[in-house]
Amino acid sequence: MSNGNTKALQGVRVLDMTHVQSGPSATQILGWLGADVVKVEAPGGDITRRQLRDLPDVDSLYFTMLNCNKRSVTLNMKSDRGKEIFTELVRRSDIMVENFGPGAVDRMGFTWERLQEINPRLIYASIKGFGPGRYADYKAYEVIAQAMGGSMSTTGFEDGPPLATGAQIGDSGTGIHTVAGILAALYQREATGRGQRVQVAMQHAVLNLCRVKLRDQQRLTHGALAEYPNEDFGDEVPRSGNASGGGQPGWAVRCAPGGPNDYIYVIVQPPGWAPIAKLIGRPELAEDPEWATPEARLPKLDKMFQLIEEWSIRQSKSHALAELNALGVPCGPILSTRELIEDTSLAENEMIVDVDHPERGTFKTVGSPLKLSDSPVDVVRSPLLGEHNQEIYAELGLTPEDVTGLKTDGVI
Repeated sequence: MSNGNTKALQGVRVLDMTHVQSGPSATQILGWLGADVVKVEAPGGDITRRQLRDLPDVDSLYFTMLNCNKRSVTLNMKSDRGKEIFTELVRRSDIMVENFGPGAVDRMGFTWERLQEINPRLIYASIKGFGPGRYADYKAYEVIAQAMGGSMSTTGFEDGPPLATGAQIGDSGTGIHTVAGILAALYQREATGRGQRVQVAMQHAVLNLCRVKLRDQQRLTHGALAEYPNEDFGDEVPRSGNASGGGQPGWAVRCAPGGPNDYIYVIVQPPGWAPIAKLIGRPELAEDPEWATPEARLPKLDKMFQLIEEWSIRQSKSHALAELNALGVPCGPILSTRELIEDTSLAENEMIVDVDHPERGTFKTVGSPLKLSDSPVDVVRSPLLGEHNQEIYAELGLTPEDVTGLKTDGVI
C-alpha cells in the first residue's frame, strides 16, 4: 500500500469484522501502521455507509473517515458456504477484530475455542460496552459509555445537568485502547507463538480517561478540593465548569468579538502571575499580598479570571494567544471545527488530509496522530462495498467464475 517505505505492521493481516465507530477506528489505525486490513461486510454493507449521508447514494463521511486503508469484501456469514470462506480467512489472518453485540460471533459458530482450533496464532480482539457482570448484555453507545464511565458526572457547570463531551471517548477512545492491546498481543506472540484474546470495554476505557476524577474522589475524604472553584462539596466530585482541577488553575476567558468560540483558555502558573498582572494593566497585583502568592489567589480564582477577562475581552483570541505566549503563559484558543479544518499547521502535520474518492470526489479526514519515523502513513481512501471481492477471494484460490457463482447464490 505504500510507496517504497516498509511499514511497521507490513505483512500483518487483519480480519476486520467491525462496524460503526469503535472498531473501525481501531482497524483504521492498524491499516495506517501498514497492516493489510480486510473489512468483512454483510452483503448490505456497514450500516454507516448509509448513515448521515450528505450526498445521495454515496458512502457517507461517517464511513469514509473511519475506513481508510482497508480492503472490502462482502460475505453472508449466515450461509454454510460463507462460514467455510470465513474459516479460510481466519486461517490466513493474524488479527481479528469485532464489535458486535455480546455473543454474536459465538452464535455464528465461531467461539474463541473454535477460532483457536482454526488458527492458534490468531489474536482475537473484541470491543464491548461493558465487562463481564451485571451490565454485560446491555447495549452501549458513545454517550452511554460516557455516562457510565465517569465523564458525564464530572463535565459541565455545577448548577447545570451532566454533559456529554464532543470528544468520542467512548468509541474512538476505546478504539485506541484496543490498538494498544492488539500490539501487545502481537509482540507477545513473537515469544509464545500463540495468539490470545484481547477485550476492551467502552465503560472501562472511559473510566481510564477519567482517572484523575477518581483521584479527587479519594482526596475528598480529607476535605474540600481547593483547586475546584466550587463552594460546596458533598461526598462526590462535583462538576466544575472549565476549571482544570489540576495543580495549576485554568479557565476559559472571553475574547473579542464575542462569538460562541471567542475564548482563550489560560493557565496561571506561579511565575506567570507577575507578567500577567503587567499585561492586563494591573502591575500592582504582582506585589499585593492579597494576590502575590498562589495561596492568596486560590480562594478567589473566579475574581482572578474575571480580571484577566477584562483584558482579553478587548483582544481577538489570536492576539491574546500571541501576547500570552510571548510571556511564557500556557494558553490555548478555543478552536472551532471550522478553524480546525482550515488550520494550515494541522494540514502541514498531515492531521487534516485531503482524500480523493471515486464517487464523492475529494473529502477531508483526520490523519494519523501516531507519527513513526520509519513508518510514515499514507492515507488511502476507504473501499467501496465489496470492491476487493475478486482480489481477496482469488487469494483463497477462487476463480472469477466461482466469485460470480457466490454472488448469484447470495453468499457474497
